[in-house]
Parts: sequence; structure tokens; C-alpha cells
Amino acid sequence: MKSVKPGRGPSMMGGISSVFAVIFGIIWTFFAASMGAPFFFPLFGVVFIIMGIVQAVYNFKNATSKNRYSSFDIVDSSEEADPWNERFASSESPQPPRGGEFRFCPYCGEKLGEGFEFCPKCGKKLP
Repeated sequence: MKSVKPGRGPSMMGGISSVFAVIFGIIWTFFAASMGAPFFFPLFGVVFIIMGIVQAVYNFKNATSKNRYSSFDIVDSSEEADPWNERFASSESPQPPRGGEFRFCPYCGEKLGEGFEFCPKCGKKLP
């Protein structure tokens, strides 16, 4: 079954933007310190640099790793495991309600009729 997988493009663009943020923070810190500004002005630049480095590492790792987070690639589960399901899915499968003509998909909430094996909205196999 196809699923929405994390995209590489947005993460790479975020990583490049983070590098520019680090450069801005370095320039800000240098000029604020050289002009004799109060201590919190250069400190703002240092915080900007730290945040930029953390974001750059996250985005570049996300763009180059096999299990990445975002919502732009559509792949088959045989191609890649879904990292969201691996991390956040419960080990128990949801139980279908007993009796009644209609029930709901435990994954997306779509109303289902009797005899459905797969959800018509999300396409997942029903328990």
C-alpha cells in the first residue's frame, strides 16, 4: 500500500536556510560586540547561531537519511517503513465494534458498511 513519506526537498531547503541564519548570527554578533552594544545584543546573535546550527543538523540529517519526516514523497511500504508508525503506533490493533450495520475506520474515521476489508478513504486493511 502506498503511503505519504517524508520529503527530501523541503528539508534540504531548510538546511540551506539554516546555514544562512548561522552566517547572519555571526555577522550580528561581530557587529554588536564591535560597536559596544549592551551584552544582550551579542547574546542574541549567539542564540541565533546555536538555533541555526541545531536546525541545520536536523534538516540535513532529515534530507539525507532513509527514515525522514515531512509529507511529500509517496512510497510503498515495501520500499521504506513508515517512521511515524514505527515510533508512534501502538502494539495493539484496534478492535472492530460488535454488531450493527455500520462501523468506522479505526485509522481515519470513515463510516463503513458491512463486509468492507479495506477502508475506501485511507485504503488501510481493517482489523
